[in-house]
Amino acid sequence: MVQRIILELGPWSWWVLGLALLAAEVVAPGVFLVWIAIAALITGVLSLLLWDAVVWGWQVQLIVFALLSIIAVLVGRRFISSSSGETDEPLLNQRAQSLVGRTAVLEKPIAEGHGRVRLDDTIWIVEGPDLPAGTRVRIVASHGRHLTVESALPSPHR
Repeated sequence: MVQRIILELGPWSWWVLGLALLAAEVVAPGVFLVWIAIAALITGVLSLLLWDAVVWGWQVQLIVFALLSIIAVLVGRRFISSSSGETDEPLLNQRAQSLVGRTAVLEKPIAEGHGRVRLDDTIWIVEGPDLPAGTRVRIVASHGRHLTVESALPSPHR
């Protein structure tokens, strides 16, 4: 079947495949099919240049397409990962981490290393030195859903 399609469309079969993959990328975006589409279009350019060559059979074309697809996906992943590293919201979807540095009042005392604070509309489990309820604390770290706190009042030893 593949051989028949390639023979009927000639070197344009790769162009058709490339454009179909680009259209599929538009319909179901994921920035993956675009790299395979690029490989198909490059194979199409090579097919236009080498169509009459004896060695340019459909098997060689499929191998070239497969290799170009792998190369295009690897290059594309590197390109995407290097350009997506910077953001104007580095703590987006990292709510607990975004709380570091804030202060709050203990809702429940810290006893045996564990207590609770209310921040905005959420009650958080906190870890830190034993402190009575009502003490103002500063969040110094986050570990999953648990926050590490210390007293926000200056220590008398300083």
